[in-house]
Amino acid sequence: MTTIAPEEQAFFDDLANLCEQRAATYELLSRLYRKEVDEELLETLSALRFPAATGNTQSDRGHRFIASYLSQQWDNTLTELAVDYVRVFVGNTNELDGAAFPFESVYTSEKRLLMQQARDEVLAIYRAFGIDKDPSWREGEDHIALELEFMGTLCRRTADALRQGDEEAAFNLLETQRNFLGDHVGAWAPLLTVDMRHFAKTDFYRGLACMTDGFLESDGELLADVLTEAPEAVD
Repeated sequence: MTTIAPEEQAFFDDLANLCEQRAATYELLSRLYRKEVDEELLETLSALRFPAATGNTQSDRGHRFIASYLSQQWDNTLTELAVDYVRVFVGNTNELDGAAFPFESVYTSEKRLLMQQARDEVLAIYRAFGIDKDPSWREGEDHIALELEFMGTLCRRTADALRQGDEEAAFNLLETQRNFLGDHVGAWAPLLTVDMRHFAKTDFYRGLACMTDGFLESDGELLADVLTEAPEAVD
């Protein structure tokens, strides 16, 4: 049985905590993209304390936008947000550029079509990890909400592996996260968020665009740093 030095154990414990925090952020972002804000989510968001200085300019800007918007709620806030959600992600025309359609295929296929190669690729990855979409979900598997949810699931699996002492499995999961972020969600989300800023009329969804950019950028940097340290930590 391998004995882990106290400083290494502290490293793994801190990393498990960090992965749980990352999972929570991915899950929140996923929910915000999945459907309109409802009363329960609005109450949850209103109670959050968004950090003012994360070290990432885009994240900080996004937090300011959202916090400012939430501080000025009125009787029709939920309706206003629902209308803006539809405006941003659904649109009211059949034009290919009529909204920020939240599917990877739209941003990576030549004709901006749904259900293209990107959808097939992410579906195969989900299945490789034993993940199936909820039967009630009727959209493509390359929807940004599902890609973010997948990242959150991997974060939680990583935390569990670290707490169970399976560092090799944990770092394999971290490697998968880095690859998925680089090859999929992190590769096309910046294009989506440009369109979100164009179509959004509320600071809430402008803020979500900035928050997404900042978090994905910071998380990519974090994964690169952790995996650079991994061999020494695991050895």
